[in-house]
Amino acid sequence: MAGDNAKQVADWNGSVGERWAADQERTDKFTRPFGDAAIVTARVLPGEAVLDVGCGCGDTSLAVAAVVGAQGRVVGVDVSVPMLEVARKRADKLRNVTFLQADASTAALPGPFDLLVSRFGVMFFDEPAAAFTHLRGALKPGGRFAFVCWQTAAENPWASLPAQAARKAIGADPTSTDPHAPGPFAFGDSERLRGILHTAGFTNTVIEGFEAPMYLGGSPRSAAEGVTRIGPASRVGLDAGPAHLPAIVGAIEHALQPHAAADGSVYLPGRTWIASGRA
Repeated sequence: MAGDNAKQVADWNGSVGERWAADQERTDKFTRPFGDAAIVTARVLPGEAVLDVGCGCGDTSLAVAAVVGAQGRVVGVDVSVPMLEVARKRADKLRNVTFLQADASTAALPGPFDLLVSRFGVMFFDEPAAAFTHLRGALKPGGRFAFVCWQTAAENPWASLPAQAARKAIGADPTSTDPHAPGPFAFGDSERLRGILHTAGFTNTVIEGFEAPMYLGGSPRSAAEGVTRIGPASRVGLDAGPAHLPAIVGAIEHALQPHAAADGSVYLPGRTWIASGRA
């Protein structure tokens, strides 16, 4: 049986989820290219029933709904009440999209579905093999999946560079957390991910790298402020407390300055895996 994911549920219904909901437009801007790539891999068809796992503020659900059309349906599922409130407002006039507040790893899901998709929503399960086994049960026999997840933090300087600068600013030691623990980079090891999907009963699995530039902000300052609201650097700030935030923002701004383009905008590489296969 999948774990209870209690820590993740608490985070996404607390300050983390509230920040993502408030920053919906910005976060969609820098994550959308990766979700779009997963949708292309998924080959969504008109009339299909699609499950969007970890749907957040609903951006991918809305994109898929436009493809499946009036004869299809999309169900977005997420644990975060604040983010789902945003998703429901965005889909208010659509009849082929519904959102469910639930833990997709254990909840009864209104399948069967032709397709499971996810944009950075499947890396947070306490027991990933059990969770994916449960999700496979929501698909029709031969149903498909396609999702995008991050490669390792070290391969994603948009995350690692600000976090390192933030820790240095407050004299914190480098973190030594389990790289496979639930979190954004839990599936950085593609062979581990392949093994999880195999254990869960999926077949024809393909895992391919996909890279795109991540827009962090129009200037090093705005980029620094953004990454202290969302991302690994924000966790450093939360743990340190608000008194340390000015120093953290200043240190990140300094670290990002060499990466600014001529117009001041800051882009850093985002490196992901796109996994696909069948039930």
